[in-house]
Amino acid sequence: MICAVYKSSVKPETYLYVPKNGDFSQVPEPLLKMFGTPIFVMALPFVKVEKLALADIDTVKNDIEEKGFYLQLPPPTENLLEQHKKALGMEE
Repeated sequence: MICAVYKSSVKPETYLYVPKNGDFSQVPEPLLKMFGTPIFVMALPFVKVEKLALADIDTVKNDIEEKGFYLQLPPPTENLLEQHKKALGMEE
């Protein structure tokens, strides 16, 4: 299986995986509007890939097969002030 990976033109660190290059037919219209213009990043051959950096490869494969796409959102931002307060025992 090969899929195409696109990054969002408006949402940083947001990626959309679809089964074929340019095939957004299974992606809901509201999601495409929020995503902005898809910018092609790469073709990803699952046969040669065992692990992805920020997504579980089995989840990606399953979502593409079942839903027709996978949406990768950015990791949550760290609140360094809250972490520092916790370290100092100043939790609210």
